[in-house]
Parts: sequence; C-alpha cells; structure tokens
Amino acid sequence: MELEINIEDLLNKRRVESERIEFKAGWNPDEVYHSVCAFANDFDNVGGGYIVIGVEEKNGVAVRPVKGLEEQELDKIQKEILGYNNTLIPAYFPKVIIEEVDKKSILILWVATGIQRPYKAPEHVTSKKGKKHYYYIRYASSSVRANFEQERELVNMTNYAPFDTRPNFEATEDDISVALLRDHLVETKSKLSKQVIDRGTMAILNDMQLLVGPFEQQYISNVALMMFCEHLDKFFPYTQVEIVRFPEGSIKNPNNFKEFPVIKGSVPMMIKRTMQTLQDLVIEEMVTKVNYQMEAIRRFNYPYQALEEAVVNAFYHRDYLSGQAIIIEIEPELIRIISFPGIDRSIPKRVIEEGERFSSRYYRNKRLGEFLKELDLSEGKSTGIPTIQEELRNNGSPKAKFYTDDDRRAVTVEIPIHPDFLEEKVAIDGKKVAIDGKKVAIDVLNERIKNMKVNSPTKEKVFMLINEMQEGRIFGRTEIASLFKISLTSAGTLIAKMKDADMIEEAKGYGKGKYKIKL
Repeated sequence: MELEINIEDLLNKRRVESERIEFKAGWNPDEVYHSVCAFANDFDNVGGGYIVIGVEEKNGVAVRPVKGLEEQELDKIQKEILGYNNTLIPAYFPKVIIEEVDKKSILILWVATGIQRPYKAPEHVTSKKGKKHYYYIRYASSSVRANFEQERELVNMTNYAPFDTRPNFEATEDDISVALLRDHLVETKSKLSKQVIDRGTMAILNDMQLLVGPFEQQYISNVALMMFCEHLDKFFPYTQVEIVRFPEGSIKNPNNFKEFPVIKGSVPMMIKRTMQTLQDLVIEEMVTKVNYQMEAIRRFNYPYQALEEAVVNAFYHRDYLSGQAIIIEIEPELIRIISFPGIDRSIPKRVIEEGERFSSRYYRNKRLGEFLKELDLSEGKSTGIPTIQEELRNNGSPKAKFYTDDDRRAVTVEIPIHPDFLEEKVAIDGKKVAIDGKKVAIDVLNERIKNMKVNSPTKEKVFMLINEMQEGRIFGRTEIASLFKISLTSAGTLIAKMKDADMIEEAKGYGKGKYKIKL
C-alpha cells in the first residue's frame, strides 16, 4: 500500500497539520496504541492522523537522516500490530505503510477517523491479562486520556458522520474520472499516481480510504465524487456556480444584468474555473509611482487570495443536498458570494458581525477540507475568515462582511472594492481607460489625438502612452524613452507636441519635466 501524499510532505509537515503527525524513534506499543485510539476518535474532527515509526523528533521537527527500522524489526512490528488492533474496543485496523527514506525503512500507521468511534484502548496493550481500557484523545500534539466531560462528548459523536465520508449508494466506478484522479495524485506527488492504470480505480480509491463498507460490498464515498467526478450535479443537483454582474448595481437598476456561463464539474475544477473567471472579469491592479520612493504603490480592486479563500469556503462548508447553487454577484462596489446553508447556530450573531473567526468543532465535509489543503486551497482549523480579512487589510481594503438569516439557511459574504477604484466611471461604447485614477472614455481621447497636427506614427505613440499611463502615473522624458525605446531627445519632442495639443500638463510637486494627462 502507498501513501496518498508525498512522504517528504509528511516528514516536513507540509499539507498536513503538525498536530496530526506523531514521530516515534522506535516501536513502543503502549504509546503507539494510545495515539491510534486518539486519532481514530478524532475528537477535534480534523481527519485522524499519521504515526511515523523509525523517525526521531527534535523540537517538533523530524531528525534527518531518519533513524529507520531494520528488516527484522519491520516483520516483528507488523505481526504485533495484527494482534494489538483487536485490543481496542471496538477493534480498529489502521493502514500500515512502509516507506524508504534516506535509504532506510520507516513504518507509517495511517489512522483515519473511525466509523465506529468512540474507541477505547488498554492502558498497557502489552499486558497479558487484566487490561484496563480508557478513551484517548489528541490534545495539541499529544495523546491523553479523556476526562469525564470529554468522554461524554465522544459518546455523543457516535452517531455523527460527516456528509462527505458517507457512502453514495448510486455511484459506480464509471462515475470516477481516471484523469482527475491521476492528476490529483501527480499534483500531490503521491506514488499512487503511477499505479492508477495497472491496479484500477477502485483499488486506488481503497488505498486512499475513499470506499465505505466491507470488501464484498464497498461503496464510493461522497468525497470521492466531489473530488473526481466530472458530473457532480448528477448526484448533488445544482452543485454549480452562477455568476451575475450588475453594472449599475442590483438596487439602482436590477434589470440591467449579465449572466455568465454556469460553472460545473468536480469541486477543484469549479474552484479553478470560478477563480479564472473572476480574474478575467473583475480583478484589476492599480500602480502609482511616487517621487519619494523607489517602489510604486500597488493595490488590487480585489486581492486574489481573499476571493479564492471565500470561494473555497463556500465549497468546503456547503450542504451538497441543499439543491442550491453558489451565487456570485458582481456589484460596482463589492462582490457578494452566497452559499447554503448559513453559519452554524453554535456561532453567535455577535461573532458573525465581528467577522474575525468562526470556530466550530463539527465540519460537514472535513475530508474534502483535507483534500483542498493538499492542493494548497485551504488551511483548515477555522483560518478561512482570518485569511480573508488579512489579505484585504494588506491590500488596504475595507473588511469583508458576513451575514446569515435567522433560520441560518444561507450565508452571504460581501467583499468590498478597494476605495481607489471607486472613482467616477465614464463609459463610451463600454471601453474605458484609467488616467490619474479617473476613468475616461477612449473615444474622447481619440478625438483629441485625431486633431493633433502630427503624423500617424506619432499619433500611435500618443495613444500607447495614454494607455500606459492609465494607473495615474507621472511621466517625463525618461519614462517615454524607455517605453518606446527612443532617445531622450525624441522623447522630449513627443512631449512638446503633446503640450502643443493641450493633452498634457505639468505635474506639480514632482519636480521639473514631469507631466500627467490633462483631462
């Protein structure tokens, strides 16, 4: 059996949270099975964990080269594992994987969330008789015995299974795209990527713990469809993204709108296509050069990372049986993302209004979150909202706002545009250029250029210069010479002709010989 993720990513705690990884220099059955029990109980609903045996740890970091295990040790450990698995109540069987690292062998126990949790483990699994069993949970990066309150909560979690880990009784092997499956494994640098064709889809899904049920009657899990099915809406109707733009605003003129093609596919496909659409339609950068510093001031109307985090969150926390699409509305002053259902009732309205961090122990699609983290699309651990606000803050944008109705049926995220992009906009034939922070119709500028008493090549240069200066740049001979690859003398001549045509004016406060477009 192979690891779903790259072994180096695991050893370096990339793509997997550090508290979900435990390094053991050697084989200590008592400690190991306390951790097996704790990961299987998955008290924080983070997706279980990995116990890496044969690797020493120093200050939370794997020591390289690894210590490793001898071949006879590996044989002995694997035989003992078979017996110790049955000492848990109920019995639990982690996946056993052997990897070669630094020319030495190590053993990995992949412990997924147990479907029969909660589990108890003996205090001493090596004891021959009189074993006392206790519940164990993960606390930070350690496995500890659960207290009374934690035991009660563990028992209450018995009947809860995240939606994405449940079996889908209608799905068949034909619904899984081999191409999507293999592409994912290649992107995450898994050795399984080389085995998809030879071993078959179902064998690979089984190794990835994406099948549910006994060997003779296995079903594909919902998360396998979310990740690797090209027609996800076949199983979960209206699992799609609908984007609509209101040029004048949905309140000022709701009848003036443009709908874009509906986005469908697997979850990663929809996220990527949605972000590509937003990047093509919406995202703009403004650059302002200032005379007192080397670097220009750069800002975006909407920072890409903030939008991406909001889109990913909509898919991560979505109710895939809601029969509702994810809706993105583009307004002149903000982008609104509406998804279903609303924010969990355990999160007070006061916290929602603050819009800083929403923390919940129960995740509807926690395994999907693991996959998105492997693709660097999500961080997990309730960091989505802080990431959105931090990206907006770094961009100089106002905070995002979050809303939900009293029945918590939907959640709305409003991401405001950067204030510098709120200047008055004038449109002629739908074409715009930005000059000194203001929007001016191209046709108006074309008329000015047309009346210039210069030849055609010069008019072309003037037009190119106007477009180049659209972020409000101040320019002089040096900038023009660099733009057109001409001499400073020729650049000075072009400036003189533009001054004669009353198209530019001196930029005060920027030194001699600096100009801006005259409006």
